[in-house]
Amino acid sequence: CLCCAEGRRHSSILYSILRSQERQERAAPAGQAPRGCPCGSRRRVALRSPQVVCKAASAVLVKTLRFVQNVPCFQELPLDEQLLLVRSCWAPLLLLGLAQDRVPVETVESAEPSMLQRILTARRHGEQPPPRAPAPPPGRQHHGPHLPSAGEIQAIKGFLAKCWSLDISTKEYAYLKGTVLFNPDLPGLQCTQYIEGLQREAQQALNEHVRLIHRDDEARFAKLNVVLSLLRSINADVMAELFFRPIIGAVNMDDMLLEMLCAKL
Repeated sequence: CLCCAEGRRHSSILYSILRSQERQERAAPAGQAPRGCPCGSRRRVALRSPQVVCKAASAVLVKTLRFVQNVPCFQELPLDEQLLLVRSCWAPLLLLGLAQDRVPVETVESAEPSMLQRILTARRHGEQPPPRAPAPPPGRQHHGPHLPSAGEIQAIKGFLAKCWSLDISTKEYAYLKGTVLFNPDLPGLQCTQYIEGLQREAQQALNEHVRLIHRDDEARFAKLNVVLSLLRSINADVMAELFFRPIIGAVNMDDMLLEMLCAKL
């Protein structure tokens, strides 16, 4: 964040802040970032090979919805209940599918300038700083272009690494997907008790499978539940921006999921 700092007027408040930050970095041990600086996690990143990864992600999404449609208990639900479940969990299901297919997610730092860089450039040329984009109203998604941050991507990469380190089997992935799919806590559901029972059955089946196959690893069931807990930090908008916008542009995931759910995949 210290680029273009040289040559500024020493009386500038911004210059003083940058010089203070520079002194802190010089005082820090080599290779250690200053404490409390979130700049690294806010850097914008993009896929290194978007065509390859996005094509793989699209194939995984199709495979995932095919898996969902082939679950007999899911087919017995009304269509509006099916759509509500899929809309709420398509992102964690997709991430489980990417982990199962071992799709690598390699990223590079984007050349998109930060807000600070834009302000510094504007000051250098005597222009007005760019206005801050208004935040979308509560409950409304922002559909403009938005490159995911390094922190958001790290959450995705961390989840994939966790799954790969556990060497999760096909059956375990299926039970994990069932647990994610049948979420009885969604507002608007009518068949709450039925869906809650299905989620409980998926967890019981996972537990029995683990006890049978991994008798020497008593903590494996708990480790797999940690995987489920990591999914709560995954943002669906970030998943859409990362894996679908690069190849198909702005996309309304609700419309696409409805079309795919009603089609014979």
